[in-house]
Amino acid sequence: MAKNILVTGANGQLGKSLQFIESDFSDDFRFVFTDVAELDITDKTAVLEFGKKMRADFIVNAAAYTAVDKAESDVAKAYLLNETAVRNLAEVAAEIGAMLVHISTDYVFNGKSRTPYAPDMQPDPVSIYGKSKWAGEQAIHASGCRAAIIRTAWLYSPYGNNFVKTMLRLAESKEKISVVSDQIGCPTLAGDLARFIMRVLICENRITAAATYHFANRGQISWFEFAQEIIRQAVKLGAKDCPVVPITTADYPTPASRPNFSVFDLSKTTDDFDFDIPDWKESLTKELPKIYHNYKNNIV
Repeated sequence: MAKNILVTGANGQLGKSLQFIESDFSDDFRFVFTDVAELDITDKTAVLEFGKKMRADFIVNAAAYTAVDKAESDVAKAYLLNETAVRNLAEVAAEIGAMLVHISTDYVFNGKSRTPYAPDMQPDPVSIYGKSKWAGEQAIHASGCRAAIIRTAWLYSPYGNNFVKTMLRLAESKEKISVVSDQIGCPTLAGDLARFIMRVLICENRITAAATYHFANRGQISWFEFAQEIIRQAVKLGAKDCPVVPITTADYPTPASRPNFSVFDLSKTTDDFDFDIPDWKESLTKELPKIYHNYKNNIV
């Protein structure tokens, strides 16, 4: 019998990426995709009723407050979506016996490390966004539910707004693009993350409590290097060539502090689930034609 998956945040990059691969797993899973119009996850009673009615075996929380700079002044809403709503989902999961998969972020770390962050390293968020996401993780542990907390970084996809689409837009309208070169991390293709989530659900018996994993594509680069490669590949698809010039974080001040180093140690992820994570350039090459097509045709 197929198991039931409740997916929140269905209109976001990850939610749409899960919808794209739904048919690949339809023999074993029945997906119910929701966004705020279908389910308000800040309302615990609504979440409980919904979860019981659909007999959810899994809850995949792809919803979040992700406006990093706006969160600095919109503190209450950031915590409402990133802590309170997560607590609701975790407590409901514990009550109905469902497993929760929750997406968190590299922003739970301060970015001062020079070695890749392992899942058991102590968080130290420096922004409201990071602090609210860390509070959500703590709420999951407090709930006692069975959960996979998956931290990710630099997410992009053919859907919504993201760094890749921003570079394509700027290349069309600017004579040059200035991008920070002293923030180091790794891009994550949302489609790769979606497939890893499905691997976790298939191997659910490997998770007995709340466990934390890191997921990004392999390799480490700066935003500047990522932008260079996006433009290099996009030109082959017909985009305008545009020089990319490096700047420092100090040259581009923002309301929220960004981690200068967001490289993940992926060994626990690959070891526990026997999952082959693609290199960042491999995934960009695979997905950029679709991203470029969606961008040129205003498909969100």
